Amino acid sequence: MANRQQPSSMPIHKYGRYEQVDIPDRTWPQKRVTTAPRWLSTDLRDGNQALIDPMSPERKRRMFDQLVKMGYKEIEVGFPASGQTDFDFVRSIIEDPGAIPDDVTISVLTQAREDLIERTVESLKGAKRATVHLYNATAPVFRRVVFRGSRDDIKQIAVDGTRLVVEYAEKLLGPETEFGYQYSPEIFTDTELDFALEVCEAVMDVYQPGPGREIILNLPATVERSTPSTHADRFEWMGRNLSRREYVCLSVHPHNDRGTAVAAAELALMAGADRIEGCLFGQGERTGNVDLVTLGMNLFSQGVDPQIDFSDIDEIRRTWEYCNQMEVHPRHPYVGDLVYTSFSGSHQDAIKKGFDAMEADAAAKGVTVDDIEWAVPYLPIDPKDVGRSYEAVIRVNSQSGKGGIAYVLKNDHKLDLPRRMQIEFSKLIQAKTDAEGGEVTGGDIWAVFQDEYLPNPQNPWGRIQVKNGQSTTDTDGVDTLKVEATVDGVDTVLSGTGNGPISAFFDALQSIGIDVRLLDYQEHTMSEGASAQAASYIECAIDGKVLWGIGIDANTTRASLKAVVSAVNRAGRSAGEPQ
Repeated sequence: MANRQQPSSMPIHKYGRYEQVDIPDRTWPQKRVTTAPRWLSTDLRDGNQALIDPMSPERKRRMFDQLVKMGYKEIEVGFPASGQTDFDFVRSIIEDPGAIPDDVTISVLTQAREDLIERTVESLKGAKRATVHLYNATAPVFRRVVFRGSRDDIKQIAVDGTRLVVEYAEKLLGPETEFGYQYSPEIFTDTELDFALEVCEAVMDVYQPGPGREIILNLPATVERSTPSTHADRFEWMGRNLSRREYVCLSVHPHNDRGTAVAAAELALMAGADRIEGCLFGQGERTGNVDLVTLGMNLFSQGVDPQIDFSDIDEIRRTWEYCNQMEVHPRHPYVGDLVYTSFSGSHQDAIKKGFDAMEADAAAKGVTVDDIEWAVPYLPIDPKDVGRSYEAVIRVNSQSGKGGIAYVLKNDHKLDLPRRMQIEFSKLIQAKTDAEGGEVTGGDIWAVFQDEYLPNPQNPWGRIQVKNGQSTTDTDGVDTLKVEATVDGVDTVLSGTGNGPISAFFDALQSIGIDVRLLDYQEHTMSEGASAQAASYIECAIDGKVLWGIGIDANTTRASLKAVVSAVNRAGRSAGEPQ
């Protein structure tokens, strides 16, 4: 088919193409991520600085404690030289015994000015593990417009800043502090690769990384400008050309301006990155930092341990929303209110069948569902693994079908409706959604089901209510059934014979003018154990109508009789008989 789109009126002449990397023998496309990277959370720095109302000290502490609880071992806790609030927060967690576990490294950010560097290092006194993160912008537009300096001028800023960090660390920090250093050529994505390499090499010449003296070189997509594949090419090029690579932790810091930060981070790992910096749920300047939750859960969904605990994802969200005073979008991957929910009928049917297949597979292998590989359509992970229930997996509206409705009844009430009964009942729910619009809750579905098939014994409707029944079988296999019942408000005893209790009950109903023919019968237990109840489903032809009935009872015979009564009463109800 020909493309019928027309040129837009947008000013495309204002924008140029992003420069590609000449690396024809790139190897990253063949790589696979099989282990978790090192993670750094910058929620308390990059995330916090992007808030309209930055976190109070109490909210910062709550976020810090949450990050520690989740298992993050590197946490950027602030920009202590930017103001007293950040400085005091850094001091508060250092001076609070036990606030920072021994295996957690805190990181603080600084620009390359001597007064700021001194104040930054001063904030770390007494810390067990601490990293100073120094940055300066290296991209051409910053050199030309902001700093009005040459390449050498910009490189000298990085060199002098690194020297000052080392000097003040040696001067102010005692032997109790395991000190680390991180350098970022800010706006790496717009910096010429050869110059980014030149600056990083000059920084390493000052810091002298070696055995037991790692340097973190962080290459930030301060503004995301390229495709994830080009970003990966840049990382592979830097990794190939850096000297002293074995002493370098190559770190990636993607922002989400093009909406591809997660992909950029994942491809950077394939291209050799060792570490990822980001924020929970993608908080951060403009469109945000890369989302650490999505990255970690993507690994988890591929069978790779993220080494971060997301098992109570709603607690993490509640903490994040409180601390940031923002809400997580309902469609946010892995955590949004709707991400494990299907409204579409075909999706719901596939999910129900997927759950059924998992249960059957586990039973055949003699194990639990949790012991076999997850394989349910439309659900990339088991919601239980992040603390979600199955209640929200299927929600019903006018787009839903029988599968979703049947799933709700099976999951919430242990009723496994036969397929044709699913179709029958779904029409009732469809009529409700068409008439009222909006979503039908699980409670709504159950209320309609009870009213249609299982009227309240205290407020029954229909011609017949069964009180008790007794069946005997003679030597020829013929059953005789006597049923104590109320028919049209009058207590009576119905009697009949047949090949089994159901057939005998049909015969008994003939005596009051009700002609019933069996079309289908199914039953199952609703739980295990001696006190388990049974659910019986019966499809009958009654006076020209085909209807289903259901009965629930601890006794399977009584359950089947109740199912017949359910169908008979429904037939009378649909005919407009007095109820």
